[in-house]
Amino acid sequence: MTVRLFAMTGGHLTGALGNLMEGAEGEAELPIPCYLIEHPKGRIVFDTGMHPDCQSDPARRYGPRLSSMFRFNFKPGDEVSAKLESIDRDPAKVDLVINSHLHFDHVGGNALLPNATVMVQKREWQAGFDPDIASQRGFHRQDFDLGHRIMQIEGEHDVFGDGRIVCLPTEGHTPGHQSLKVKLDSREVVLAADACYFCRTLTERRLPPRVHDREAMHRSLDRLEALQTAGATIFFGHDAEFWKTVPQAPAEIT
Repeated sequence: MTVRLFAMTGGHLTGALGNLMEGAEGEAELPIPCYLIEHPKGRIVFDTGMHPDCQSDPARRYGPRLSSMFRFNFKPGDEVSAKLESIDRDPAKVDLVINSHLHFDHVGGNALLPNATVMVQKREWQAGFDPDIASQRGFHRQDFDLGHRIMQIEGEHDVFGDGRIVCLPTEGHTPGHQSLKVKLDSREVVLAADACYFCRTLTERRLPPRVHDREAMHRSLDRLEALQTAGATIFFGHDAEFWKTVPQAPAEIT
């Protein structure tokens, strides 16, 4: 039973590194990754990148705060649907979207995968509909409240029941953040998403200044480190140097 994994980056953001790692200086270029996972029981996209509105006027969609924090480099052809079409995959035939969390650069492309079921941690989904938490955490309902069938899960979840694709709770960045463990034929990889922005986040344990729960995020980093020590390859959320080493679709992660 072969599981196939493809990585796709859909544009990038540029912003102050100090907003992403306490005490850091200078700017960081942040690739925006999505992943296609093909399993005999279904086609999955893990995180969907940004909404096409971000190609023209992100401030109109999200207000001035995000456009003051980041410069957007996101062009037509960078959206998740176009990335899938470029490798002859039909966006309308994606069975399942697994969102790590509800931030704009991880759920903005959900609208482009209209027939998928969306799998998300129950705590995250509930937070997205709590006006106070949503405001504090930067959740925008127009990105995720779209009429998809929603599968709310709690804790670790084996997607197909065979241990090949497993949702891992990695809370802290947001109330219900999750990463995804994928067992390929050759190795195990963990798609960390924003539980671990950079390799340095894991090695230096320097969190962003603003997170939902610092203690929970440190526990999540402990879990990722334990998986790495056991032999898993961690795919860091927005680490530009790491992403220079990652084959892009149509090349396959092996």
